[in-house]
Amino acid sequence: MRHAKVVVPGCLGLASDNILMLLRHLHLPGLTRYAHAAGIQESLVSAFLAQKANKTLIPPPPTILTFQFHPVYTCGRREANSLSAEQISFLRHRDPTSSEVADVADFEYAARGGQTTYHGPGQLVAYPVLDLRAHQLSSRCYVNLLEETVIATCARYGIRGFRTANPGVWVSEEEKICAVGVHLRRYIASHGIGLNVTGEPLGWFQRIVACGLEGKRATALEAASGSKIEGGADTVADVFVEEMASRLDGITEVISITEGELLSALSGSPGVSI
Repeated sequence: MRHAKVVVPGCLGLASDNILMLLRHLHLPGLTRYAHAAGIQESLVSAFLAQKANKTLIPPPPTILTFQFHPVYTCGRREANSLSAEQISFLRHRDPTSSEVADVADFEYAARGGQTTYHGPGQLVAYPVLDLRAHQLSSRCYVNLLEETVIATCARYGIRGFRTANPGVWVSEEEKICAVGVHLRRYIASHGIGLNVTGEPLGWFQRIVACGLEGKRATALEAASGSKIEGGADTVADVFVEEMASRLDGITEVISITEGELLSALSGSPGVSI
């Protein structure tokens, strides 16, 4: 199905009708460890970079990875190596007087921009991996595209999301519903967004100053809408991908693939044409 193109504000004149391609969507069900998802993402990035180094190779199709993480705090480049061992231990361990189980959160350093944030059950994480030049996008327009996609996704659930002077997508001046953090290498984009769907992630954000913004708090689709999201983050993942496909120049169709199919394609197994 051909997607009607939605023009991203501030990016007029960058679109081209000369490219036609599929958008692959890999959704991992259940909970995924950050290290596992990061490994898949890095394999995709490496395939894009290999094609840039060897023009005889066929460039991979743009791919969006979506999942819910096992509880994890990730530290972006702005705070790399600045957290003490005591601070990291605090994030990894629950209060022993709490009913929660200790040692339930991982801690990982991430290549994306930004500071420390949280990912976990009830939050949709989406990592689009694509070549910005193939879609006639500047880095700024790409971030705008991600934010516009989240705003459109929120609207599908009756929520008005918007930008502020601070990064991400907000539903009020104090409440942030989605974090945005990307990494670019030779115009290959990775990492992406963390959109809170249920109330599960909200308590975890209280342990940090999310993205370094004092006096702000996290909210979620269910909290902002006052309604339960049927299917949770799994359903929201499909909505996000649909909205992003309508904004990416040249996309003709979205196809769902499995992890096995993606890894086989990346390894160059014969008979795989994804």
